[in-house]
Amino acid sequence: MAVSGFVVKTSPSIFPCLKPPSPSLGHRKQVCVRACAANTPNGDEGNKMVGKKKDGGWKIEFTGEKPLTPLLDTINYPVHMKNLSNQDLEQLAAELRADIVSKVSKTGGHLSSSLGVVELTVALHHVFNTPDDKIIWDVGHQAYPHKILTGRRSRMHTLRKTSGLAGFPKREESGHDAFGVGHSSTSISAGLGMAVARDLLGKANNVISVIGDGAMTAGQAYEAMNNVGYLDTNMIVILNDNKQVSLPTATLDGPATPVGALSKTLTKLQSSTKLRKLREAAKSITKQLGEQTHEVAAKVDGYTRGMPTNGRSCTLFEELGLYYIGPVDGHDIEDLITIFQKVKETPAPGPVLIHIITEKGKGYPPAEAAADKMHGVVKFDPTTGQQFKSKSSTLPYTRYFVESLIKEAEVDDKIVAIHAAMGGGTGLNFFQKRFPDRCFDVGIAEQHAVTFAAGLATEGLKPFCAIYSSFLQRGYDQVVHDVDLQKLPVRFAMDRAGLVGADGPTHCGAFDITYMACLPNMVVMAPSDEAELMHMIATAAAIDDRPSCFRFPRGNGVGAVLPPDNKGTPLEIGKGRILIEGHTVALLGYGSVVQNCVEAASILRSRNVFVTVADARFCKPLDTDLIRILAKEHEILITVEEGSIGGFGSHVSHFLCLNGILDGPLKLRAMVLPDRYIDHGSPEDQIQEAGLSSKHISGTVLSLLGRQKEALTLN
Repeated sequence: MAVSGFVVKTSPSIFPCLKPPSPSLGHRKQVCVRACAANTPNGDEGNKMVGKKKDGGWKIEFTGEKPLTPLLDTINYPVHMKNLSNQDLEQLAAELRADIVSKVSKTGGHLSSSLGVVELTVALHHVFNTPDDKIIWDVGHQAYPHKILTGRRSRMHTLRKTSGLAGFPKREESGHDAFGVGHSSTSISAGLGMAVARDLLGKANNVISVIGDGAMTAGQAYEAMNNVGYLDTNMIVILNDNKQVSLPTATLDGPATPVGALSKTLTKLQSSTKLRKLREAAKSITKQLGEQTHEVAAKVDGYTRGMPTNGRSCTLFEELGLYYIGPVDGHDIEDLITIFQKVKETPAPGPVLIHIITEKGKGYPPAEAAADKMHGVVKFDPTTGQQFKSKSSTLPYTRYFVESLIKEAEVDDKIVAIHAAMGGGTGLNFFQKRFPDRCFDVGIAEQHAVTFAAGLATEGLKPFCAIYSSFLQRGYDQVVHDVDLQKLPVRFAMDRAGLVGADGPTHCGAFDITYMACLPNMVVMAPSDEAELMHMIATAAAIDDRPSCFRFPRGNGVGAVLPPDNKGTPLEIGKGRILIEGHTVALLGYGSVVQNCVEAASILRSRNVFVTVADARFCKPLDTDLIRILAKEHEILITVEEGSIGGFGSHVSHFLCLNGILDGPLKLRAMVLPDRYIDHGSPEDQIQEAGLSSKHISGTVLSLLGRQKEALTLN
């Protein structure tokens, strides 16, 4: 018989009350779900479960076929879940997990984070009422089940595609997305703001912030909890603890060791309304009677809930003023619903933190077994988990970066590397493998990473701080105050510079040229290809009297001839180069967009227009001699960069203006990213929308030459 999908059947719960989770989370009822025939002679074979109960979690036999999801098919919005029994909700969770694997296998995206919160998402939407109640998903990697249950299932095939669904929650996309995210550790701050606004406006909705243990390593989360405890605002924080702090969650030897582990002590679950009322009454009375009595009552309350262990006091969260519940099995829908309902029904105000334990990639064996838990994936075979990665003759820029950095570190033992929970994303897991004592994962803590690097530099080490361009924005004050002001030789390697495709505006590295080149002491570089990147790494290593930075794009190299043994040669600081000699028009490119300038020169050559193409290499200090020559020997000068307004082109314009060069006949134009955020999509679509493709550059040249009609025919 033909295999066409998944059918799910569950058995009634045999646990009538809450259960403390075991470390393995293997105590709960298990069901085997598998593909089976949908069309049979008696018409009911498709609704019969094939398989049997097993220990170890939900068992789903994934195939390449579209899964059968009879219950999920009836759920368009959360309101349709309200009358479902716990048994139905468990079936819904199993179908939802199968649907996520099926959908993401065809689009790519963040898989394992979403699989890990299926039961949590189902329970939240069963108990709470979005969009009136506000659920804020920290980072947003895990929001796919939320999107499916809030009216967007039919569009999941457009996920991360041009004009399709965003990979993260987005306010413009749905009223159920309470807050736009993409960067970590913002959910508690945003949730507190919403909760305070609710109280000031006299509303009565719930506010729930869902934050992972990785995001809890960032200072903003603790700043927010400190303020939450002080204001004693009624809100719920759900700590999703999957013991996977670094992203992607792997070193070359397997899962990364968590950075800053949270307490894993199993405590007795208590969310009783009576106990909460008693606790609040006791706090009120004892505060009036005196500090000593209040402290005694607090200890009694802690022991009542089983908080202290081996004589230790209550958790950090309690010290910050959040009522702590947990740890809770985050894959047990019955327990989650019971706790959420009791907390929701509690009239006493105040913040509550519910600590749940989940497994990243839960229910999909290839993800559970993978070193990175299949955190971010391209299209893959759902049966095996094998990803269909495109083959390329060149490596990603990230790989060229780390290979070259390793070569520098082999001959200079003062070189160290720092990243903010992104060993895989920055490539530094390779550096960590080679130099385990010289590579530092500081957690999702960019501010700390920058000042930590500054401290290393004060003692004569040579820190390379590898942080995505958009993430370094989070540590900008430290770049200014702790590094540049003190002229400390920290080297910033800014990956994902420029447009980033499917990750969209939250990860777009549009602003680094502007925010780094305005700093008085910073050397600012950008390579036009992978060989230039290696030379700039060598240059940064050699600069030891001031800070420096270099940016490089997402994607693969262009096939440039690499220096011997992948070890670059230091460049002369502030000196560019001419790649193509021409006349009348000069294209001065900065960074990887130089390749588009070279392609534009080829297009123009076919139309008998011979332009000069120059690679600036440095935004700061500028190659003023090169700029003078280009301005003197050409009628038109066009600067091109894949960055925001205020960047390289602005520095060139400022120099020309101050030196009176713009007082003459020179026509100057700057091609930059448009002054708006560009939505997610394919890199090709994004560069077209930005107007920075080789055809756009060619069209700009032809228009300035008075050949506007020809320019229009290029597109």
